[in-house]
Amino acid sequence: MSDIVLATINAKYIHASLALRSLFANLAELQSRAEILEFDLKQRPVEMAEAVLERRPKVVAFGVYIWNVAETARLLSIVKKNSPETIVVLGGPEVSYAPESHPVAVASDYVIAGEGEAAFLQLCRQILVGGDGTALPRIIYATPPDLASVEMPFRFYSDHDIRHRVIYVEASRGCPFTCEFCLSSLDGSVRRFDLSRLFQEWERLLDRGALQFKFLDRTFNLDAADCGAILDFFIKQSRPGLFLHFEIMPERLSQEFMEKLAALPREISVQFEVGVQSFCADALDAVRRRRDDAALEFAMLFLREKTRVHIHADLIAGLPYETLESFADGFDRLISWRPHEIQVGLLKRLRGAPIARHDSGGRMVYDDYPPYEILANRWMDFSTIRNMSRFSRYWDMVGNSGHFVETLPLLWEGRSPFHAFWQFSGWLFSQCGQTSGINPHRLAGFLFKYLVGHAGVDTVRAAECMRVDYFRSGKKERLDFISGEHVPSVGCGNSRSKRQRRHGGVA
Repeated sequence: MSDIVLATINAKYIHASLALRSLFANLAELQSRAEILEFDLKQRPVEMAEAVLERRPKVVAFGVYIWNVAETARLLSIVKKNSPETIVVLGGPEVSYAPESHPVAVASDYVIAGEGEAAFLQLCRQILVGGDGTALPRIIYATPPDLASVEMPFRFYSDHDIRHRVIYVEASRGCPFTCEFCLSSLDGSVRRFDLSRLFQEWERLLDRGALQFKFLDRTFNLDAADCGAILDFFIKQSRPGLFLHFEIMPERLSQEFMEKLAALPREISVQFEVGVQSFCADALDAVRRRRDDAALEFAMLFLREKTRVHIHADLIAGLPYETLESFADGFDRLISWRPHEIQVGLLKRLRGAPIARHDSGGRMVYDDYPPYEILANRWMDFSTIRNMSRFSRYWDMVGNSGHFVETLPLLWEGRSPFHAFWQFSGWLFSQCGQTSGINPHRLAGFLFKYLVGHAGVDTVRAAECMRVDYFRSGKKERLDFISGEHVPSVGCGNSRSKRQRRHGGVA
């Protein structure tokens, strides 16, 4: 039994919650009475509730996010119906903004809005030990803690986590930028952990066998000195299979840092997540995002041509003032820089995000249910947004998967890549009527049929490109839609993800 259970529902099993481990690390004398339980979306809420209730906790804290709020609501309901005396505490970004009206927050006993290390300890002491007699409010707006006083959570990744999961880390909290679609814009400040403390903790993780580090910092390269020191640390600690993921602003990369990336040891793989979001000046101005496009282009081309960094770039469809044509122009510009992946996402109206100020004037219509995606606005109607949603899904399957590196460019030779794929996307949906559950072999058949039957690509050329792609990807199926010949598989003997290996962008 545990008096305190810290729980959350991760999107996937390979994810491990840094937030839970941070709360656990900072429970002081109550830590021995606490336990972490992690679930994932493939599990049934009733089974999660059973695991929680088996511990007979006095306090159970749930981390609530956009991807798990519906499942958390069901889990909370089952726990409360079977153990009404259990105190339920909620935290996380989904309930940190306007918690007074959030259905899940209303059903809980307490909500901690913001960074909860100090506030959660105080609440648990009040409940389990008895505090100073002052009752805490149901909704606790936590003051951001001094990071120098926060206990490091990294030792609470288990050996199993290290072997089977991505290790999430952070070197800073907060964001100085004001992008209205992002909750980080509400902070306006950045606080950093002491690097010497971090390096000691990360070295212990590396010594225990950790190889995959995903940084949660909103802009890793905000401080040139710190990001350079962190990269130097991992270069000194380089070992086969080491993988690092950072969210960056390429236009802020120094030449010195880029040269370090160009000279990275081959044992290290690096992935950059780049929030390009839009090239429409009116849209960027409307959401208060500032950027130097010339510096962005220089850095993106340098990364692609001079380094082995895997580049994952994000675009957002549905921003105020962004039309289909302006989005198409931006997509084509981005694809000319050849990032390994382009993630096309629909705008989401996150609770508390300042983007809400455009609701009336922009006729912004959002889904009321998570993930709160845009449905229509003044510049893109419902039909266009629905087509964009399918475009996004098919692009991920065809463009981002790495299965069709040689074949896909045949689709748009001499044309706009966006419009060419937009037409293919519409045709593909008319053929299969689904945007999930299409296996790669069947998808290859659709693509081949469209290339030779609708895009005017020579059959022999399309077939040869498809064979090259299958040879590279290690597929074993027969290309029955071409000639029935069997394509031999090729083994891949390194630690990169299969998706990255197919793109060939990281050694």
